[in-house]
Amino acid sequence: MTETLRRGRTSLAFGFLAQGVAFALLVTRIPALQDQYGISDGLLPVFLAAVPVLAGAGSMGAERLVRRVRPSRVMRWSQPAVLLALLGAGAGDAMWEIAVALAAFGVAVGALDASMNMLGVSLQRAYGRSIMLGFHAAYSLGGIVGASLAWAGAHWDLSLFVLYLPVVVVLLPAALLASRWYVDDGAEGAPEGPEGADGGRNAEGGVVVFRTLLPLCLVMAFVYIGDSTVSNWGAKYLQDVLGSSEQLSTVPYNVYMVTALVGRGVGDLGVRRFGAVAVVRAGAVLGAVGFGVVAVAPGAWVGIGGFTLLGLGLCVIVPQTFAAAGRLFPGASDAAVARLNIFNYVGFLVGSPLVGALGDGWNYRGAMVVPLVLVLVILRYARSFAPGPDRYGDGHERARTADVGRGGNGL
Repeated sequence: MTETLRRGRTSLAFGFLAQGVAFALLVTRIPALQDQYGISDGLLPVFLAAVPVLAGAGSMGAERLVRRVRPSRVMRWSQPAVLLALLGAGAGDAMWEIAVALAAFGVAVGALDASMNMLGVSLQRAYGRSIMLGFHAAYSLGGIVGASLAWAGAHWDLSLFVLYLPVVVVLLPAALLASRWYVDDGAEGAPEGPEGADGGRNAEGGVVVFRTLLPLCLVMAFVYIGDSTVSNWGAKYLQDVLGSSEQLSTVPYNVYMVTALVGRGVGDLGVRRFGAVAVVRAGAVLGAVGFGVVAVAPGAWVGIGGFTLLGLGLCVIVPQTFAAAGRLFPGASDAAVARLNIFNYVGFLVGSPLVGALGDGWNYRGAMVVPLVLVLVILRYARSFAPGPDRYGDGHERARTADVGRGGNGL
């Protein structure tokens, strides 16, 4: 294994961590943003829905960009854009300012999510063994750090600008420095013209067939429907349905994030030992059991136990979905990852309103059955995660690749 690979892996992990911090600082302080800008309850869902929609557009834009420039360059400039948009969201007081800041955040975060997963897939290919879960573990760690900073800001009644400024001052130059060591797969973006305009062809001449990618897209959407259920309804469910205190109702999301970090931290070992299919199946079963426990829980602490199982189960699936897309389309992995990433936002857009509507119109215990069933459907698509006979992840990993082509600063 070369020093280039090691540096590339470390720098990319830092990028995932920084993204987790920034995203958590935004979503956990939405009530403060609403108060700062005077956003009405009726208008708030429009702002919240616009972010994932624009993130999907950013992911599609990243797919087009990487036909001409390397993913490392897209990530290098989209990460500072995310951080500056976060700072902008905390700095203004006019409605147009928050609209511009959230729009910029959405587009940049879509491009960043897509490009950093592109780099993760290509690095995993170069390593010849599962490392993708480790990157997402770094993202989970960043989310915990960001949520903790947000709690501190709320506790000490800091303005959003005062909260965000030191974070951006630290993370932005660090991210730019780390970007010097990003490692691409060695392929330059496809030249402009017929090769770069066919909707899915990259420098290696691969083509993404959407029908082949569709099972992984559905898996991604189902996981994020489950994820958005926890993040948006976990606290309300614990407090309103299971009768917890307001303080205790904050525990499910924290437990979910911590167990996701633990699960992703050890998940790569599971993939190397048992294969991606077995890990995805186990994650889906654990996630479904977690939703089942939440749905029938007689009290708050049993419900928290269900959210714990959810974190351990769902956390392993998304990284493996990106990795599987890269294996399915080795000649067009960047395009496959960008298209797959869009269904992250589809799940987020569908999940929260769906569970909320069922909870209001029926009951929240019954609403928890919907993500339970969708997570179980993932079992049907588990074979889509099976590696080819000449690829890694099934307990017979190939030798690590020493020649990874071009690394370094991407300039």
